[in-house]
Amino acid sequence: MVEFCSLALLLMVPLVYVVLAIFRVQAGAYGITAAAREAGRAFVTASDPELAERRAIAAAALVAADQGLTLAPGAVTISCSTQPCLTPDSRVVVRIETTVRLPFLPTVFAGRAPASIVLHARHTEVVDLYRTVRLAACDVC
Repeated sequence: MVEFCSLALLLMVPLVYVVLAIFRVQAGAYGITAAAREAGRAFVTASDPELAERRAIAAAALVAADQGLTLAPGAVTISCSTQPCLTPDSRVVVRIETTVRLPFLPTVFAGRAPASIVLHARHTEVVDLYRTVRLAACDVC
């Protein structure tokens, strides 16, 4: 009985930790993918090109915070297939990179490779073909 309990303890504790770590990384992957998707949607639905990037970053931060993730400044990058970005039928690509800390590790290991996993997300959103375009400095519009 003693041997069984000690062997079960030696095998179950690492197994439970591995399962918890996998769940945390998977939740982070789902969260960062949702953040990229919502950032793309917020960007292409903006009416003003100057506000579009701020809306996208705010949307990504909000969705990431809902999953317990924090986005570092510069973690969200947005690129457009045409200029200006909100041209109808253009593609907007949102990329997000963040790290997920593994559970129950001390803060001494924060940011180091074995203690965190780097996650990448990419989402492409198409600007609506039939949207109205407000051009800056247009005299005849």
